Amino acid sequence: MSGHSKWSTIKRKKGATDAKRGKVFTRLSKEISVAARSGGDTDANFRLRLAVEKARAANMPKDNIERAIRRGSGDDKGGTVLEEITYEGYAQHGVALIIEAVTDNRNRAVAELRHILTRSGGNLGETGSVAWQFENVAYFAFAPKNFSEEELFEIVVDAGADDLTFSHEIVEIFASVESFKSVSDALETMKIVPDEAMLRMEPKNMIGLSAGETTQVMKIIEAIEELDDVQNVYTNLDVTVEALEAYVSN
Repeated sequence: MSGHSKWSTIKRKKGATDAKRGKVFTRLSKEISVAARSGGDTDANFRLRLAVEKARAANMPKDNIERAIRRGSGDDKGGTVLEEITYEGYAQHGVALIIEAVTDNRNRAVAELRHILTRSGGNLGETGSVAWQFENVAYFAFAPKNFSEEELFEIVVDAGADDLTFSHEIVEIFASVESFKSVSDALETMKIVPDEAMLRMEPKNMIGLSAGETTQVMKIIEAIEELDDVQNVYTNLDVTVEALEAYVSN
């Protein structure tokens, strides 16, 4: 299991409270609205279908989902215009960051990001300054339930997956962007609804730090993730077991 995913798993356990549900719904709503720009039909718009499935898995109310679709497809003429922006930069200790945002105010989004990074010793970079260290991949994650590693591996590899990691808590599948739909269809045939199903930036090489330094960076990344405009944060930070223990104990 990759360090990024171990960290994500711990955070879900540590922060899965009803108090945060409103913020989760806000981000899911933005994701649906952006996807719906290409059409409001989930059968014809694969990206929208995935966004809606994720929202349903989070128990987002049906009315909220339908409102987000109308907003993105243009049927809701009074809705604000959302913009997708990708930022690149570095946290302290030279850790690379790619930050995906969806915002109705570009100036606010960049100002908030720059404030967090600058005060912690990091910085925002130019387009392309960090992206070369990552590659775009299809990613799926879910609890294994009653499936064995061998059973899942055979099915998803036949569907085009490049790799699968398996533990009692989480199954992760990595595939090329081109294989996203075929792997998703294979999981659907098995009646598996992933907790995460997305195209994401995966680091080509990880950077290792001490447990204390890793915890420092994790806290900054968590602060960035808390910003209303931020959807996803990708990093090349290698999160060790020691760092996770230090993070959880804080």
